[in-house]
Amino acid sequence: MSRDAQPMSGAASRYATAIFELARDENALDAVAKDLEVLGKLIASSPDLQRVTRSPVFSRETQAKAMDEILTKGKAHKLTCHFILLVTKNRRLFLLDAIVRAFGVLLARHRGEIVAQVTTARSLDGEQMASLKAALKQAYGREPRIDVRVDPTLLAGLVVRVGSRMIDSSLKTKLANLKLALARG
Repeated sequence: MSRDAQPMSGAASRYATAIFELARDENALDAVAKDLEVLGKLIASSPDLQRVTRSPVFSRETQAKAMDEILTKGKAHKLTCHFILLVTKNRRLFLLDAIVRAFGVLLARHRGEIVAQVTTARSLDGEQMASLKAALKQAYGREPRIDVRVDPTLLAGLVVRVGSRMIDSSLKTKLANLKLALARG
């Protein structure tokens, strides 16, 4: 199952709620949000780090050492450090990606934003991102927080998901629909 198709884990949601409430109570939402966003991007871009966080083969100590080094080099907020090390101690580091996404949803809701998950065939440039943001703001009347993922199998176009609503304008889907129409005759 692809990472985008994974359902939100109850445990990930509980962890995200816990760190969100702690950060809110300590007036550290922005710092923790930045730390988690950077950590999420780092994990997504590093196959080695993905293995360390997701594989049960690595010991708790190895995972904790790797996470501590990353957090220290990144000068993460102390709350983020304590939280990530707790998640590691509890052997739940494999949930980190889902925790980061759930935290983002909570943060957007807190700020009165909408969360749009956008999957594209290739990376969006600044102009395309601004255009997408403006269209979403006009459609929903609120500031969008856009989570972009690249999936080359889409061939072209994009898929936008806001809540339970999905708009699929990918070439892959259009070709599949055409194939079905031709098969029906």
